[in-house]
Amino acid sequence: MHRAAKRTDTTPYWADPAPFPEFPKLKADEHADVVVIGGGIMGLTAAYLLAGAGQSVVLLERDTCAQADTGHTSAHLTMVPDMSIAELVKGFGRDQAQAILDGGLAAIAQIEAIALDERIDCGFEWVPGYLHAIDRSDSAVQDAHRQADAAKGLGFDAEFVNAVPLFGTPGVRFGEQARFHPRKYLAGVARAIGALGGRIYEHSPAEEFVESPLGVKSNGRTVSCDEIVLATHNPLLGVSSVSSATLFQTKLALYTSYVVAGRARHGQVPDALFWDTADAYHYLRLEPHPDHDIVIYGGEDHKTGQVEDTQPCFERLEDRLRSLVPGVELTHRWSGQVIETPDGLPYIGETAPHQFAGTGFAGNGMTFGTLSAMMARDHVIGRKNAWAEIFDAGRTAITKGLWEYVKENTDYPYYMIRDRFAGAEGKSLRAVKEGEGKIIEIDGQRAAVSRLDGRTFVRSAECTHMGCAVAWNTAERTWDCPCHGSRFRPTGEVIGGPAEAPLPPIERKQKEAKARQ
Repeated sequence: MHRAAKRTDTTPYWADPAPFPEFPKLKADEHADVVVIGGGIMGLTAAYLLAGAGQSVVLLERDTCAQADTGHTSAHLTMVPDMSIAELVKGFGRDQAQAILDGGLAAIAQIEAIALDERIDCGFEWVPGYLHAIDRSDSAVQDAHRQADAAKGLGFDAEFVNAVPLFGTPGVRFGEQARFHPRKYLAGVARAIGALGGRIYEHSPAEEFVESPLGVKSNGRTVSCDEIVLATHNPLLGVSSVSSATLFQTKLALYTSYVVAGRARHGQVPDALFWDTADAYHYLRLEPHPDHDIVIYGGEDHKTGQVEDTQPCFERLEDRLRSLVPGVELTHRWSGQVIETPDGLPYIGETAPHQFAGTGFAGNGMTFGTLSAMMARDHVIGRKNAWAEIFDAGRTAITKGLWEYVKENTDYPYYMIRDRFAGAEGKSLRAVKEGEGKIIEIDGQRAAVSRLDGRTFVRSAECTHMGCAVAWNTAERTWDCPCHGSRFRPTGEVIGGPAEAPLPPIERKQKEAKARQ
């Protein structure tokens, strides 16, 4: 078997073309409303969101920003957690499972919003994601169907695929996943923090935490504050007691994951995210260039420190990538670290009075890191957060009891845009039977379609109050808005506010007729 010459350089692909702004050391005592510890995706995003919410912010980074764990990512942006969605529903309950996937999707939407608002050229792109089996057995086909049905049942855009592109095995296609260049993105976020009045200090490690008055010592100086956000991947002790911090640390398992990358012909690999059902699983994505693509492939995870010779980990990935992408020119190899928790979900929340942390992101570091930043912002400003309960850092277990998650959290800002991402229930009017109402995709538009007494009604699926997607009420035969409670008749007329205007009709485009003209 062909074996490349042994390489020792493990610089991540992201480091090559992405110069990052430099920041000074902390050299004087300062005060801020919030001190953020860590300059990765969680820390920089939290500092940005908090500064945008009117908080004075100091961010302390022990080395340089976006270089450590965030700089060693493969940069998949997916709402899908590492565990099976069907098992997620079985283990935690429907509402809890929806909350978990919603959190990932909200984080991707937040990244897109920041990139657009700050005009950051980071290659952000919405792409599909494919979970694929490792073989074509009957059990693999059945499992893929089960995963697709579970995701669709939670309101997400997912469908069974008999042969996933590139791999040829059965799987699930998830719509509305994404990719980006993490260091280009975070370089833009860092500049935006400065424009908002935030202060970033590099080569400024958190050396000591002071409880009264609250503060952080670094480089012999002290930054006093009202709140601390720990964004260090593996959380520091902070102001927690040694016993509670030690107990918390026992809940975390650290794994090393390996990544290789190489140049391939443009279009040789589909522009999508891929990950398989193996344990540990493998993952692949590409980074497009005008005349070629960089293919990024990873896996071979093991507990950190438990494999002495890691060279074979890279070699297995390189061999597999060559078989998947013939002619690929290998250019990079590196490793990163992921942190697992006992139940597979991250810990995000208050770990001591006035101290907030996020960790245990597993293979979803970019999305859960961003979600942690969103939750930190809400925690500091005192705003209710839709995911605070499900990811609570002090949780002992998550019950499957009735939570009424969507009903209780419709006032959270994310739900103003959530239904943009939810998959349609069909693409044809034939999918709607007598007495039913469904959201159908018609010529790229989301339509509220109902069939009653032999008549079919087609109306816009967007509530005329603030644009949320309506949902069919089977018992009342009405279209109800889950965000603010507006109700509409099948014909579109308003039954109850706050909406004042009816759901407008959607007229199907007569493409064939136009083509003949």
